[in-house]
Amino acid sequence: MEVAAPTVWEILRNAGFDPAPERASSTWADFLRSQADAILACDFFETVILSGARLYGFAVIERASRRIRILGATAHPTAAWVTQAARNLVMDLDDADCRQGS
Repeated sequence: MEVAAPTVWEILRNAGFDPAPERASSTWADFLRSQADAILACDFFETVILSGARLYGFAVIERASRRIRILGATAHPTAAWVTQAARNLVMDLDDADCRQGS
């Protein structure tokens, strides 16, 4: 059985529920600005050292402060290595009281 939207609205209104607020009042840019202190961006970079070996670095930039953190470098990045680097970052941010909430 399908129920028309006006019927649902009437039932809710009779039960004392107001309509939902407009959701289009906030833009994506507004959301990003309000969350800037919590946004981190990460990426890998590649470098060749003097011996000719190729290393992959893992870096994070804090959006609000634009502080760059090099989390480490390895010749063979694995999921376990990246996960541990991310855990270490979270612990460092927690120790520096950079994270909100919890």
